[in-house]
Amino acid sequence: MKPDIVDQYHAVQRGELSRRAFNRTLLGAGIVTTFLPAMPRRPMAQSNGIATYFTWGGYDIPELFEDFVAQHGELPNFALFGSVEDALTRFRAGFVADLVHPCMSDVPRWRESGLFQPIDTSRLSNFPDVLTELYEDEFNQAEGGGIWQVPFDWGDTSITFRTDLYEFEGEDTWDILWDESLAGRIGMLGAGDDAWWCGAIKAGVPFSELHTDEAFDTIAAVMREQRPLVRMYTDDTTTLNQALASGELVAAMTWNSSATELAAEGLPVRFARPKEGTLTWVCGVMMHRDAPNPDTAYDIIDSLISVSAGQFMINDYGYGHANARSFELFTDEQLAARSLSRDPAALLDAGHRAIPQSQEWTARMNTLWEQIKAGF
Repeated sequence: MKPDIVDQYHAVQRGELSRRAFNRTLLGAGIVTTFLPAMPRRPMAQSNGIATYFTWGGYDIPELFEDFVAQHGELPNFALFGSVEDALTRFRAGFVADLVHPCMSDVPRWRESGLFQPIDTSRLSNFPDVLTELYEDEFNQAEGGGIWQVPFDWGDTSITFRTDLYEFEGEDTWDILWDESLAGRIGMLGAGDDAWWCGAIKAGVPFSELHTDEAFDTIAAVMREQRPLVRMYTDDTTTLNQALASGELVAAMTWNSSATELAAEGLPVRFARPKEGTLTWVCGVMMHRDAPNPDTAYDIIDSLISVSAGQFMINDYGYGHANARSFELFTDEQLAARSLSRDPAALLDAGHRAIPQSQEWTARMNTLWEQIKAGF
């Protein structure tokens, strides 16, 4: 790497530069970061009473922890996963992190694992500002008080496409990702946690029927139909973003953040609103039963649901945030430009919201999905 890039790389390691800013530098230099190692701020073994946050790539950044740093003078420890099933599998194998970042639809089967504890919301100063509708599901309420997951972010899974490379007329549709004219220029999120559900929307399978044999056969058929058209499956959104920026990909299944970040770079992209509906989700934070550092773990959660974290999530990633006050920092026009609303129900109910499934269903889905990606 060039000396200036090396300097920035070390700045990321020290926590002085965000990974997002570093990736912009690499993108401008024409460097793809697919094989760059994850950059934790501190070796996990060196806890020093600071909790570890087990999360997706892109959430291990200083912008989300301003309150935490102000209180403790340093960032949390981080560990990264590629899919929620990967995270749960590692926990079942004995891995311990204080906090983890799954989605609300995962809560019932994660709770049933016996590996997590309810969260005492009275210990969170920002919790009174959290949007009630994001955490009020009955399965999220713990006996004796507390909730299993504190919501943090919410949004869509849809299609980001290059408007200068793809002429499309009519209503947005999931058919874009099955368009044979784009063969070899389509990207997909690699985890079944997203792709299988979007395949169900494309196939017209109601989420209430996902558990049936007929649903498995129908969804598998449409995903196998798409397989020859796909250039890449990846859980690394930076890889998808860079491929869209370079023109290697014309269209990709992404979250809100891809379109928001690429548009901020001046690239002609659009985040589709398919006529069949998007996949909508709410994600948040759960605490391990044996969390080694519960006090600083609560401080991490409080930072994640703070107004400053919400401002960053809405402005830079285009995600909805749990703190209602963070929306007060934006005009209706600014929110609309990010396909957001002050009312999360307006977005979440406009699409297809993921619903809890059993561990048996998840294992069957993931096994079949991996076979399809491998060409079987």
